[in-house]
Amino acid sequence: MLKGRSLIEPGDFSLEETEALFDLAEKIEADENHLRESCRGRLLATLFFEPSTRTRLSFEAAMLRLGGNCLGFADPGSSSASKGESLADTVRMAASYADVIVMRSPKEGAALLASRYSGVPVLNAGDGGHHHPTQTLTDLLTIRRLRGEIRDLTVGFCGDLKFGRTVHSLAKALAGYKNVRVVCVSPEELVIPEYIAMALKKRNVEFVETRNLEEAMPELDVLYMTRVQKERFFNEEDYIRLKDAFVLNAEKMALGKSDLVVLHPLPRVNEIAVEVDSDPRAAYFKQAKYGMYARMALLSSVLGVA
Repeated sequence: MLKGRSLIEPGDFSLEETEALFDLAEKIEADENHLRESCRGRLLATLFFEPSTRTRLSFEAAMLRLGGNCLGFADPGSSSASKGESLADTVRMAASYADVIVMRSPKEGAALLASRYSGVPVLNAGDGGHHHPTQTLTDLLTIRRLRGEIRDLTVGFCGDLKFGRTVHSLAKALAGYKNVRVVCVSPEELVIPEYIAMALKKRNVEFVETRNLEEAMPELDVLYMTRVQKERFFNEEDYIRLKDAFVLNAEKMALGKSDLVVLHPLPRVNEIAVEVDSDPRAAYFKQAKYGMYARMALLSSVLGVA
């Protein structure tokens, strides 16, 4: 069903296709031998023009666990892009060697452009402040695993909602599920983009904005924390002023529901105090592992071996 298809933004896969991926991911989680060696002889090209730890390593771990191999670069300075090679040429080259490409770029729209020049599926691992759809698969799978289903939820997004591509992708994806309410907590300078707000309203998703995390905490079923991203700011003074706007600590956690799920796409800087890690509601490290299972399901599906 997904064989040969690219994933550039969350809407590229239907709700039914997404849920089928989650079914497959859960099978893999239950039995890690499921699909093992199914990608033997296949190659994943990792083209990372922007730093990454979890996304790149989880994709590589996923491919290796499926029996395939990886090639690519994690630093654009070590690629011919540093010599002026165009993205189109880099992608054409990688597609001639690999069976699937995963790419991260600081430029919005780069993944879509790459998909137009590639002869193999392109998986968007983040394009600037636009989208990060494989993180969205990770986030939705985590919610499903920890809440049982993705419906009848109040989901809070907190932090940098202006530049946070993980927020943009997840918010749009949640609009496809029943009775999901979205609460956005951010400084005035980092509010969620209007096009995301309009997409939610168009799907009749109840959507509110607030500047007060403490007031929002008691009503949340899921809290999605994000860091204020230094690399998105042109002015370091603005970053310093805003970076500690919201810090989740034990005191604020005490205001939350007993079955609250706290997520974070990571890396964490200081927006979640270390003391929160021991709270059973903190799920961000579980979330990282679910990301590997989600990407195993995705890779095996677009390569047509699942």
